[in-house]
Amino acid sequence: MTEIFESAGQALLYGAVGLAVMVVGFVALDLVTPGKLFHVVWTDRNRGAAVLLGSQSLAVGLVIMEAIKASESENGLGQGLFSTLLYGLAGVLVMTVVGIVIGLLTPGQMGAVVLDDNGDRPHPAAWVQAGMYLGTAFMVGAAIS
Repeated sequence: MTEIFESAGQALLYGAVGLAVMVVGFVALDLVTPGKLFHVVWTDRNRGAAVLLGSQSLAVGLVIMEAIKASESENGLGQGLFSTLLYGLAGVLVMTVVGIVIGLLTPGQMGAVVLDDNGDRPHPAAWVQAGMYLGTAFMVGAAIS
């Protein structure tokens, strides 16, 4: 029974680390997206912004999952939590840099184009950037494992 409580405690700690990394990811996406992301998604109900935020959240979750798996080989819980935090932050950094580079290589300002809701559908660029976030997460996850 003690092992169950210990495992539950570890799950809570890893969950807290994952949440912290997701918050950093949200802030990073907010910095590279025109307007305040919270307002654009929840108040303006912008579908393109929602696609970006949802895909980035999934991508960060994938990186955190691989980081937690890799941390099993670490010496102790503290080191595992720390390595998970570092790998997660590295994933957010790589996703943000790739997003900026893709934005520089595409016509127009990528953030503004992505937020250009076309009636009831997000701009196709939102799906491209969403795929980029997920692809980057798979690359970072593979590098971790």
